[in-house]
Amino acid sequence: MSLALYRTYRPARLADVVGQEHITMPLSRALENDRVHHAYLFSGPRGCGKTSTARIMARSLNCEKGPTPEPCGECQSCLDLAAGGPGSIDVIELDAASHGGVDDTRDLRERAMFAPASSRYKVYIIDEAHMVSPAGFNALLKLVEEPPEHVRFIFATTDPDKVLPTIRSRTHNYAFRLVSNRDLQEHLASICASEGVSAEPAALALVARAGAGSVRDSLSILGQVIAGSGPEGVTYAEVAGQLGVTDSALLDATIEAIAQRDGAALFEVIEGVVDTGHEPRRFVSDLLERLRDVIVVQSVNDAAERGLIDAPDDEVQRIVAQAALLGPAEASRAADVVSRSLGELKGATAPRLRLEIMAARLLVPAAEDTSVGALARIEHLERAIAAGAVAAPATESPRSKVEPERTTEQPPPPPVTKEPSRSAPPKISDVAPSTALEERETNRESAPQADESVQQEPSAEAPTSKAAQTQAAQTQAAPSSAAQPKAVDGEITLEGFVTMWPAVMDALAKTRVAWMLFSGSQPVSWSDGTLAVAVDSPGKVANAAASGHDEKLRSAIADVLKVNVRIDVVVASGGAAPGAGASAPAGSADPADAPSADDENVDDVTGVDLVIRELGATQIGEIEH
Repeated sequence: MSLALYRTYRPARLADVVGQEHITMPLSRALENDRVHHAYLFSGPRGCGKTSTARIMARSLNCEKGPTPEPCGECQSCLDLAAGGPGSIDVIELDAASHGGVDDTRDLRERAMFAPASSRYKVYIIDEAHMVSPAGFNALLKLVEEPPEHVRFIFATTDPDKVLPTIRSRTHNYAFRLVSNRDLQEHLASICASEGVSAEPAALALVARAGAGSVRDSLSILGQVIAGSGPEGVTYAEVAGQLGVTDSALLDATIEAIAQRDGAALFEVIEGVVDTGHEPRRFVSDLLERLRDVIVVQSVNDAAERGLIDAPDDEVQRIVAQAALLGPAEASRAADVVSRSLGELKGATAPRLRLEIMAARLLVPAAEDTSVGALARIEHLERAIAAGAVAAPATESPRSKVEPERTTEQPPPPPVTKEPSRSAPPKISDVAPSTALEERETNRESAPQADESVQQEPSAEAPTSKAAQTQAAQTQAAPSSAAQPKAVDGEITLEGFVTMWPAVMDALAKTRVAWMLFSGSQPVSWSDGTLAVAVDSPGKVANAAASGHDEKLRSAIADVLKVNVRIDVVVASGGAAPGAGASAPAGSADPADAPSADDENVDDVTGVDLVIRELGATQIGEIEH
């Protein structure tokens, strides 16, 4: 019976260790300079050479010509520690999984005090060191920290974080790595040559990929395929069949169905995977590998020449063609979907259903509301347009078929007022203040003639003044074009507010108390959506804030000017607002809305009595001075 390949071809020198030059070179220099430490910690994935390197270190230390990185292979120590040798009594290899208790470490500590039987050093190789219990490590700590001159420790583990930190701090740590596929292929080819077996490079690439960077696993797979190979040697088809690798034709059909959004073809592939007995997780894993190759080809034009793709030449050509069918975003999204499905298939009770859900996700990128999904849809449309399957859009955009695109020249229509009883006032840009005055005169003439004496004789109580009459006369005399309020970029300016302030007072006159509060007001500043309105006394400022009449003024401005503003009531400089000498601006209210002569003595009621009557206040007392 022949030995397993990983035992037959176990390295005998540090230079023979595959893919770990970052460790073997420093150790070789330490042996040459006779500066070997008393304890080492080798860590890394399984099958990458930790235990083999530990045995080479023991052989190099005890060689009659040592310490040396090149054991002679002729002395008794080298023969005992060779791959097929009986072993040495001075090199003790322990499996911590079964000898990690405190009693085992105490026994080791007691026997370590005895000198080696026939070698220079007594070497302890503790494999799977992370399985030693904390109590066992504590019992071993003093010996590892200060061992006898003839004792050397080498710990090997796949999980160095579980090794007691106090132990790790007293060792030289070396981290082993997984071996690259290229190094594995070269190593497998040399072993096939030594065994006299012909092997196709694509088949060895498939074996190296299945080994996933582990030399021991790759040699185990190689021994399996060599044992089952025929007269033609190790072929790609034979390896693919023995390892259960998905047929490349299924992968090709899957990629083409994804690129063409062919649901029937993709679900037929799923049917074929299930009917032929392929393991679902293996199919998804192989599909993910194929998508990886496609993405690499899209990113690197000469990926095959650089050795970034491990596949036969005809398969490489198909991968290059598939890379042209899929866009980068579409390939990346497909890889993400397949990768998530690979995790979902672990332990799934209905693997076929999972495969079909994965197929549905691959076919419908619109279901994924991400930037990658949007780019995948765009790439698919671009390819369809380039192939002539979809007519290129005309100058009219798709959005223009749904709704007209608004521009600065065509602003959206103003909102419709919800008060049908009140007619919407004209826009500032359409009606000048003089037109507003003429409209009020027209309304007065068309109103029912109820009282001729009231119409012919102005009321003594009407709010008029010489300043207001002068302002009204100037407004009527000015051309309508000059009276237009100025605006910048379609927005009203302070001059516009001042010009339209009489119309605002007309709208406010329906609320008598608010009209009386702001009858002598005037806009003084307009900035960042806030309109400052000046009144003639601090009392009116406080009253406006407390009573909410500033909100009524804001509503009146919104009704007249169609502008939403924030009102800031301030005291006019000098104690009086502009135009405060009159009780109201010219034309500020119609006779039907403004206080008339029929009202009880409005001007005679002032101070406390006015507040009591209009606001419902209660007098609680007076302070005598």
